[in-house]
This record gives sequence, structure tokens and C-alpha cells, in this order.
Amino acid sequence: MHLHLRDAIDQIAAIRSQLAATERLHSLRAVPVALSGVLALAAAVGQTVWVDAPLAAPRRYLLLWGGTALVSGLAAAAVVVHRVQRNPSALGAANARIAAGQFAPCLLVGAVVTWFVLARLPEQLWLLPGLWQLLFGLGNLAAHRLLPSPAALVGALYLATGTCCLWFEQRALDPWAMGLPFAAGQLGLAAILWWENERAARRAEAGP
Repeated sequence: MHLHLRDAIDQIAAIRSQLAATERLHSLRAVPVALSGVLALAAAVGQTVWVDAPLAAPRRYLLLWGGTALVSGLAAAAVVVHRVQRNPSALGAANARIAAGQFAPCLLVGAVVTWFVLARLPEQLWLLPGLWQLLFGLGNLAAHRLLPSPAALVGALYLATGTCCLWFEQRALDPWAMGLPFAAGQLGLAAILWWENERAARRAEAGP
């Protein structure tokens, strides 16, 4: 009896996960995503003032861009958690967990690569902008089933810009080699989220 009950619970959990994987992540909103694009532009401007020679100050360079990424990620995560708590549903929470699980490996690999370059190959700092963009693009594509379908284009954009940064070698340390791709990608994703999710939801609430 206990085995049958446990099997039934496992099947329900599996079905819930499958349903969540086919639904969009509505808790991710356009505003925090757009904010991350604006912060990328601000970080690029900050680099021109604060880190004029990244190879001579790699830790300062990483502090600037790592701090920008952390603030952006925390803002987006806070909005997702707030919306899931405000509108509690098993499906919405499962969606958020699935999205986090799909994106987390790219973030983890990015952290490991960043640590390795800083600790062992600081003279190869120019590798990081391209690798960051490639990994961010892979994370975007990994979670694309939970996002509006045009969002896959943003992932492809990061793959293209990341490849270009690797090709540019030390010129990839130019502040706009990071600022422009992330600003374009995040602002573009914000526009997609607003158009596909939030605009549609508002129209549905307004009624015919």
C-alpha cells in the first residue's frame, strides 16, 4: 500500500514537472531584465573611468563586471521570488525551479572559468568577455522553452558576440565589447517579455 502511494506521488510530481516545462516562465518580468541592460551600459562607462587598463588591474575589472552581474541577477531573482510568493501555484514555483536549474550550470562554469583565469592566467584576461557571453547565451538557450520563442534569438546573439570577442583577443577588453552586447541582448529580451507575456496578460485582463 505504501509503495503504491509513493509511486502515485512520484508520478504526480513527474507530471507536474512536465507541465511546468511546457509552460512559460511568467514570473520573469521585463523591468529587471531591462535594468540589467542599463547596468551593462553603466558598467561600460564605469570601466572607461575606473579601469582604463584591465590587464594591469584584472581584479578591479572582474569586480566591476562581476558586481554588475550579481546586482542584475539578484534583481531578477527577487522579482521572480516575489511574484511566485504573491501568486502561489505549484506550477509557477516548478517553472522557476526548472529555469534556475537550466541556467545554473552555465553560471557555475562561468564562475570556475573566471576564477581559473584570474588565479592562473591573468595575462589571458581577454578570454573572459567572450566566454561570459558564450556561457550566457548557452544558459539563455537552455531555458528557451520557458521563455517566449523569439528569446532564442537573444541566446544566438550572445553566441555570436562571444565568438567575435574571442576573435578580437585583447581588443575584447574594450568596455563596449561587454557593454553593447549585454545591453542589446537584455533590452531586447525585456522587449520580448513585455510584448509576448505582459502585454498579452494586460489585454486578457482588459477583456474583449
